[in-house]
Amino acid sequence: MKPDKDQAKLFYRLEEVSRLAGLEPKVIENWEKEFPFLHAGQTASGQKFFRQKDLEIILRLKELLVKEGLTLAGAKRRIEAEYEEKPAEPLHPDRLKKALFEVRSELQGLAKSLARRSKKL
Repeated sequence: MKPDKDQAKLFYRLEEVSRLAGLEPKVIENWEKEFPFLHAGQTASGQKFFRQKDLEIILRLKELLVKEGLTLAGAKRRIEAEYEEKPAEPLHPDRLKKALFEVRSELQGLAKSLARRSKKL
């Protein structure tokens, strides 16, 4: 069950990952300890969050363990092989500059929105 690319988010709370993967949060936390390639972050309030890539890995792990019947060690080796970090392709400076301007624009919009919300409070 891969999240729809159009609806994909950058980050997911542990509860969201649990719901999407159909796994108990404790299972995901155990996998996080077992598999070093899962990188959960933590908010200032202590809530765990996962990246899109982590969600994809968790879904793949479940598939390998449940559907294919692999052991944890076998699933770990398979995931490491499948998600091996590949060097990034060089990005043309103009495309990079455009992407950075878009990110800056989005961040400025978010900052303005947050400023308006804080004034209302």
